[in-house]
Amino acid sequence: MPSKLAFLLLAAVLPGLTLAQAQTLATATVELREIELTYPAEAVVEAVKQAVIAAQVPGRVVEVRADAGDAVKQGQLLMRIDAREAAEGYAASQAQFINAKAHYERTKNLYEQKFISKAALDKAEADYRAAQAGAGASAASASHASIVSPLTGFVAQRHTEAGEMATPGKPLITVYDPKGLRVTASIPQYKLAEVRANLRAKIEFPESGKWVDAAKVEVFPSADPRTHSVTARVYLPDNQPGMKIEQIPGMFARVHFVTGKAKKLLIPAAAVLRRGEVTAVYVIDDKNAARLRQVRLSEPLAGGFHEVLAGVSAGEKVALDPVKAGIVARPGN
Repeated sequence: MPSKLAFLLLAAVLPGLTLAQAQTLATATVELREIELTYPAEAVVEAVKQAVIAAQVPGRVVEVRADAGDAVKQGQLLMRIDAREAAEGYAASQAQFINAKAHYERTKNLYEQKFISKAALDKAEADYRAAQAGAGASAASASHASIVSPLTGFVAQRHTEAGEMATPGKPLITVYDPKGLRVTASIPQYKLAEVRANLRAKIEFPESGKWVDAAKVEVFPSADPRTHSVTARVYLPDNQPGMKIEQIPGMFARVHFVTGKAKKLLIPAAAVLRRGEVTAVYVIDDKNAARLRQVRLSEPLAGGFHEVLAGVSAGEKVALDPVKAGIVARPGN
Protein backbone atom coordinates (compact mmCIF):
# COMPACT_ATOMS: atom_id res chain seq x y z
CA MET A 1 0.00 0.00 0.00
CA PRO A 2 1.28 3.54 -0.76
CA SER A 3 0.72 4.71 2.84
CA LYS A 4 2.76 1.83 4.30
CA LEU A 5 5.60 2.44 1.83
CA ALA A 6 5.64 6.15 2.67
CA PHE A 7 5.79 5.34 6.36
CA LEU A 8 8.72 2.95 5.91
CA LEU A 9 10.64 5.57 3.94
CA LEU A 10 9.94 8.21 6.58
CA ALA A 11 11.03 5.90 9.40
CA ALA A 12 14.25 5.08 7.55
CA VAL A 13 15.12 8.77 7.22
CA LEU A 14 14.18 9.62 10.83
CA PRO A 15 15.45 6.85 13.14
CA GLY A 16 14.93 6.80 16.93
CA LEU A 17 16.33 9.55 19.09
CA THR A 18 19.11 9.03 21.58
CA LEU A 19 18.51 9.16 25.33
CA ALA A 20 19.97 12.67 25.69
CA GLN A 21 17.98 14.02 22.73
CA ALA A 22 14.70 12.52 23.95
CA GLN A 23 15.13 14.15 27.35
CA THR A 24 15.13 17.62 25.73
CA LEU A 25 11.72 17.15 24.13
CA ALA A 26 8.44 18.22 25.77
CA THR A 27 6.06 15.27 26.05
CA ALA A 28 2.42 14.50 26.82
CA THR A 29 0.83 11.32 28.07
CA VAL A 30 -1.83 9.60 26.00
CA GLU A 31 -4.73 9.08 28.38
CA LEU A 32 -8.44 8.39 28.68
CA ARG A 33 -10.43 11.54 29.32
CA GLU A 34 -14.11 12.23 29.66
CA ILE A 35 -15.15 14.46 26.80
CA GLU A 36 -18.41 15.75 25.42
CA LEU A 37 -19.85 13.81 22.52
CA THR A 38 -20.97 16.08 19.72
CA TYR A 39 -22.88 16.04 16.46
CA PRO A 40 -21.20 18.23 13.79
CA ALA A 41 -23.31 20.25 11.35
CA GLU A 42 -22.31 22.73 8.66
CA ALA A 43 -23.43 26.27 9.36
CA VAL A 44 -23.41 29.82 8.02
CA VAL A 45 -22.57 32.96 9.99
CA GLU A 46 -25.27 35.63 10.05
CA ALA A 47 -25.89 38.87 11.90
CA VAL A 48 -28.62 39.13 14.51
CA LYS A 49 -29.15 42.79 13.56
CA GLN A 50 -29.05 43.21 9.80
CA ALA A 51 -30.94 45.57 7.52
CA VAL A 52 -31.42 45.45 3.76
CA ILE A 53 -32.17 49.04 2.77
CA ALA A 54 -34.42 49.32 -0.28
CA ALA A 55 -35.36 52.31 -2.41
CA GLN A 56 -38.68 53.96 -1.61
CA VAL A 57 -38.68 56.51 -4.42
CA PRO A 58 -37.81 56.16 -8.12
CA GLY A 59 -34.76 57.91 -9.50
CA ARG A 60 -31.15 57.54 -10.56
CA VAL A 61 -28.46 56.84 -7.96
CA VAL A 62 -26.25 59.93 -8.19
CA GLU A 63 -23.96 59.39 -5.19
CA VAL A 64 -22.54 56.36 -3.37
CA ARG A 65 -20.65 57.00 -0.13
CA ALA A 66 -20.15 53.47 1.28
CA ASP A 67 -18.97 50.11 0.01
CA ALA A 68 -18.81 46.54 1.36
CA GLY A 69 -16.62 46.33 4.45
CA ASP A 70 -16.91 50.02 5.38
CA ALA A 71 -17.72 50.93 8.98
CA VAL A 72 -20.82 53.13 9.25
CA LYS A 73 -22.71 54.95 11.99
CA GLN A 74 -26.43 55.21 12.55
CA GLY A 75 -27.83 58.10 10.50
CA GLN A 76 -24.78 58.28 8.20
CA LEU A 77 -25.52 59.08 4.54
CA LEU A 78 -24.84 56.02 2.37
CA MET A 79 -26.42 56.91 -1.00
CA ARG A 80 -28.35 59.68 -2.67
CA ILE A 81 -31.05 59.32 -5.29
CA ASP A 82 -31.94 62.03 -7.81
CA ALA A 83 -35.64 61.95 -6.99
CA ARG A 84 -36.81 64.93 -9.00
CA GLU A 85 -40.14 63.23 -9.63
CA ALA A 86 -40.65 62.92 -5.89
CA ALA A 87 -39.67 66.58 -5.45
CA GLU A 88 -42.12 67.68 -8.15
CA GLY A 89 -44.84 65.61 -6.54
CA TYR A 90 -44.06 67.22 -3.19
CA ALA A 91 -44.40 70.70 -4.68
CA ALA A 92 -47.73 69.81 -6.31
CA SER A 93 -49.09 68.27 -3.11
CA GLN A 94 -48.05 71.32 -1.09
CA ALA A 95 -49.88 73.61 -3.52
CA GLN A 96 -52.96 71.38 -3.35
CA PHE A 97 -52.80 71.42 0.45
CA ILE A 98 -52.60 75.23 0.57
CA ASN A 99 -55.62 75.57 -1.77
CA ALA A 100 -57.63 72.99 0.16
CA LYS A 101 -56.88 74.69 3.45
CA ALA A 102 -57.94 78.11 2.11
CA HIS A 103 -61.13 76.64 0.67
CA TYR A 104 -61.95 74.98 3.98
CA GLU A 105 -61.45 78.23 5.89
CA ARG A 106 -63.74 80.12 3.47
CA THR A 107 -66.35 77.37 3.63
CA LYS A 108 -66.20 77.35 7.43
CA ASN A 109 -66.87 81.13 7.53
CA LEU A 110 -69.76 80.80 5.10
CA TYR A 111 -71.25 77.98 7.16
CA GLU A 112 -71.04 80.05 10.34
CA GLN A 113 -72.99 82.79 8.50
CA LYS A 114 -75.48 80.12 7.44
CA PHE A 115 -74.91 80.67 3.72
CA ILE A 116 -74.08 77.02 2.95
CA SER A 117 -75.12 73.61 4.25
CA LYS A 118 -73.33 71.35 6.72
CA ALA A 119 -72.72 68.86 3.88
CA ALA A 120 -70.68 71.43 1.95
CA LEU A 121 -68.61 72.14 5.05
CA ASP A 122 -68.01 68.42 5.61
CA LYS A 123 -66.84 67.98 2.02
CA ALA A 124 -64.45 70.93 2.25
CA GLU A 125 -63.04 69.57 5.52
CA ALA A 126 -62.58 66.09 4.00
CA ASP A 127 -60.73 67.57 1.00
CA TYR A 128 -58.53 69.55 3.38
CA ARG A 129 -57.64 66.49 5.48
CA ALA A 130 -56.85 64.44 2.37
CA ALA A 131 -54.59 67.16 0.98
CA GLN A 132 -52.85 67.44 4.34
CA ALA A 133 -52.15 63.70 4.38
CA GLY A 134 -50.94 63.81 0.77
CA ALA A 135 -48.52 66.65 1.54
CA GLY A 136 -47.10 64.71 4.49
CA ALA A 137 -46.59 61.60 2.36
CA SER A 138 -44.90 63.61 -0.38
CA ALA A 139 -42.56 65.20 2.14
CA ALA A 140 -41.61 61.76 3.43
CA SER A 141 -41.02 60.51 -0.12
CA ALA A 142 -38.73 63.44 -0.86
CA SER A 143 -36.72 62.69 2.28
CA HIS A 144 -36.29 59.07 1.15
CA ALA A 145 -34.01 60.26 -1.63
CA SER A 146 -31.23 60.30 0.97
CA ILE A 147 -30.33 56.75 2.04
CA VAL A 148 -28.98 56.64 5.61
CA SER A 149 -27.81 53.78 7.80
CA PRO A 150 -30.39 52.56 10.35
CA LEU A 151 -27.69 51.18 12.66
CA THR A 152 -24.01 51.38 13.60
CA GLY A 153 -21.92 48.58 12.14
CA PHE A 154 -20.50 47.52 8.79
CA VAL A 155 -21.67 47.37 5.19
CA ALA A 156 -22.15 43.72 4.27
CA GLN A 157 -23.01 44.26 0.60
CA ARG A 158 -23.75 47.02 -1.87
CA HIS A 159 -26.37 46.02 -4.42
CA THR A 160 -26.44 49.12 -6.62
CA GLU A 161 -23.83 51.10 -8.52
CA ALA A 162 -23.79 54.85 -9.09
CA GLY A 163 -25.74 55.71 -12.23
CA GLU A 164 -28.22 52.83 -11.94
CA MET A 165 -31.95 53.44 -11.66
CA ALA A 166 -33.56 52.86 -8.29
CA THR A 167 -37.17 51.73 -8.12
CA PRO A 168 -39.34 51.31 -5.01
CA GLY A 169 -38.49 47.99 -3.35
CA LYS A 170 -35.12 47.51 -5.07
CA PRO A 171 -32.34 46.58 -2.55
CA LEU A 172 -29.62 49.20 -2.40
CA ILE A 173 -27.28 48.28 0.46
CA THR A 174 -27.09 45.83 3.39
CA VAL A 175 -25.66 46.80 6.77
CA TYR A 176 -25.21 44.76 9.94
CA ASP A 177 -24.13 45.09 13.57
CA PRO A 178 -21.05 42.90 14.30
CA LYS A 179 -21.74 42.86 18.05
CA GLY A 180 -24.48 40.26 17.62
CA LEU A 181 -23.54 37.26 15.45
CA ARG A 182 -24.92 33.75 15.21
CA VAL A 183 -24.69 30.72 12.96
CA THR A 184 -27.58 28.70 11.60
CA ALA A 185 -27.45 24.96 11.05
CA SER A 186 -29.85 22.08 10.38
CA ILE A 187 -30.37 19.20 12.82
CA PRO A 188 -31.71 15.89 11.45
CA GLN A 189 -34.78 14.41 13.09
CA TYR A 190 -32.94 11.47 14.67
CA LYS A 191 -30.55 13.82 16.55
CA LEU A 192 -33.13 16.35 17.68
CA ALA A 193 -33.89 14.81 21.10
CA GLU A 194 -30.19 14.61 22.07
CA VAL A 195 -29.52 18.20 21.02
CA ARG A 196 -32.57 19.54 22.86
CA ALA A 197 -31.59 17.63 26.00
CA ASN A 198 -28.32 19.61 26.24
CA LEU A 199 -28.78 22.86 24.27
CA ARG A 200 -25.03 23.48 24.25
CA ALA A 201 -22.62 23.70 21.35
CA LYS A 202 -19.15 24.66 20.20
CA ILE A 203 -18.55 26.61 16.99
CA GLU A 204 -15.57 25.68 14.82
CA PHE A 205 -14.04 27.90 12.15
CA PRO A 206 -12.12 25.33 10.06
CA GLU A 207 -10.11 27.86 8.05
CA SER A 208 -8.41 29.25 11.16
CA GLY A 209 -8.74 26.21 13.41
CA LYS A 210 -10.45 28.29 16.11
CA TRP A 211 -13.20 27.05 18.42
CA VAL A 212 -15.72 29.20 20.30
CA ASP A 213 -18.15 28.14 23.02
CA ALA A 214 -21.69 29.11 22.00
CA ALA A 215 -23.43 31.68 24.19
CA LYS A 216 -26.89 30.28 23.49
CA VAL A 217 -28.57 27.60 21.37
CA GLU A 218 -32.10 28.01 20.00
CA VAL A 219 -33.93 25.19 18.23
CA PHE A 220 -36.95 25.99 16.05
CA PRO A 221 -40.22 24.37 17.19
CA SER A 222 -41.09 23.02 13.72
CA ALA A 223 -39.34 20.86 11.12
CA ASP A 224 -38.94 21.21 7.37
CA PRO A 225 -41.36 18.66 5.85
CA ARG A 226 -39.06 18.11 2.85
CA THR A 227 -35.80 17.40 4.69
CA HIS A 228 -37.23 16.35 8.09
CA SER A 229 -34.66 18.59 9.76
CA VAL A 230 -34.95 21.44 12.23
CA THR A 231 -33.12 24.77 12.05
CA ALA A 232 -31.00 25.81 15.02
CA ARG A 233 -29.57 29.21 15.81
CA VAL A 234 -26.29 29.18 17.72
CA TYR A 235 -25.15 32.53 19.11
CA LEU A 236 -21.52 33.66 19.37
CA PRO A 237 -20.48 35.45 22.57
CA ASP A 238 -20.43 39.24 22.34
CA ASN A 239 -17.01 39.66 23.94
CA GLN A 240 -15.05 38.42 20.92
CA PRO A 241 -11.84 40.50 20.73
CA GLY A 242 -11.60 42.40 17.46
CA MET A 243 -13.15 41.76 14.08
CA LYS A 244 -12.31 38.35 12.67
CA ILE A 245 -12.52 37.60 8.95
CA GLU A 246 -14.12 34.20 9.60
CA GLN A 247 -16.80 35.76 11.80
CA ILE A 248 -18.66 37.88 9.25
CA PRO A 249 -22.08 37.16 7.72
CA GLY A 250 -22.05 34.57 4.96
CA MET A 251 -18.88 32.77 6.08
CA PHE A 252 -18.75 29.01 6.63
CA ALA A 253 -18.60 27.51 10.12
CA ARG A 254 -19.22 24.15 11.74
CA VAL A 255 -21.38 23.67 14.82
CA HIS A 256 -20.69 20.78 17.20
CA PHE A 257 -23.89 20.17 19.16
CA VAL A 258 -23.30 18.48 22.53
CA THR A 259 -25.17 15.15 22.72
CA GLY A 260 -23.64 13.51 25.81
CA LYS A 261 -20.37 12.46 27.47
CA ALA A 262 -17.96 9.52 27.13
CA LYS A 263 -14.35 8.55 27.89
CA LYS A 264 -12.04 8.65 24.88
CA LEU A 265 -8.32 8.03 24.35
CA LEU A 266 -6.93 11.47 23.49
CA ILE A 267 -3.71 12.77 22.02
CA PRO A 268 -2.71 16.46 21.65
CA ALA A 269 -3.03 17.77 18.11
CA ALA A 270 0.41 19.40 18.49
CA ALA A 271 2.02 15.94 18.68
CA VAL A 272 0.74 14.83 15.28
CA LEU A 273 3.09 14.71 12.27
CA ARG A 274 1.59 14.53 8.77
CA ARG A 275 3.65 13.65 5.69
CA GLY A 276 1.53 12.95 2.64
CA GLU A 277 -0.71 9.99 3.47
CA VAL A 278 1.16 9.26 6.69
CA THR A 279 -0.10 10.36 10.11
CA ALA A 280 2.43 9.62 12.86
CA VAL A 281 3.72 10.61 16.30
CA TYR A 282 7.04 10.25 18.13
CA VAL A 283 6.48 7.84 21.01
CA ILE A 284 8.89 7.90 23.96
CA ASP A 285 9.49 4.24 24.93
CA ASP A 286 10.44 2.74 28.29
CA LYS A 287 14.14 3.30 27.49
CA ASN A 288 13.42 7.02 27.00
CA ALA A 289 14.09 6.79 23.26
CA ALA A 290 11.69 8.37 20.73
CA ARG A 291 10.39 6.25 17.87
CA LEU A 292 8.22 7.29 14.98
CA ARG A 293 4.91 5.42 14.93
CA GLN A 294 2.01 5.58 12.52
CA VAL A 295 -1.39 6.29 14.06
CA ARG A 296 -5.02 6.56 13.04
CA LEU A 297 -6.90 9.52 14.52
CA SER A 298 -10.31 11.15 14.54
CA GLU A 299 -11.09 14.58 13.16
CA PRO A 300 -9.91 17.48 15.40
CA LEU A 301 -11.81 17.84 18.67
CA ALA A 302 -12.42 20.94 20.75
CA GLY A 303 -9.50 21.87 22.97
CA GLY A 304 -6.80 20.83 20.50
CA PHE A 305 -7.08 17.04 20.71
CA HIS A 306 -7.68 13.99 18.51
CA GLU A 307 -9.24 10.72 19.54
CA VAL A 308 -6.81 7.82 19.03
CA LEU A 309 -8.38 5.09 16.90
CA ALA A 310 -5.21 2.98 16.51
CA GLY A 311 -1.42 3.18 16.96
CA VAL A 312 -0.80 4.19 20.59
CA SER A 313 -2.13 3.06 23.96
CA ALA A 314 -3.10 4.78 27.19
CA GLY A 315 -0.09 5.71 29.32
CA GLU A 316 2.37 6.09 26.44
CA LYS A 317 4.22 9.39 26.04
CA VAL A 318 4.47 11.35 22.80
CA ALA A 319 6.69 14.27 21.77
CA LEU A 320 4.74 17.53 21.59
CA ASP A 321 7.05 18.96 18.89
CA PRO A 322 7.35 16.35 16.13
CA VAL A 323 9.21 18.77 13.84
CA LYS A 324 11.91 19.29 16.45
CA ALA A 325 11.98 15.54 17.05
CA GLY A 326 12.53 14.97 13.35
CA ILE A 327 15.35 17.53 13.19
CA VAL A 328 17.33 16.14 16.12
CA ALA A 329 16.79 12.62 14.82
CA ARG A 330 18.53 13.28 11.52
CA PRO A 331 21.84 11.43 11.03
CA GLY A 332 24.78 13.48 12.31
CA ASN A 333 22.76 15.38 14.99
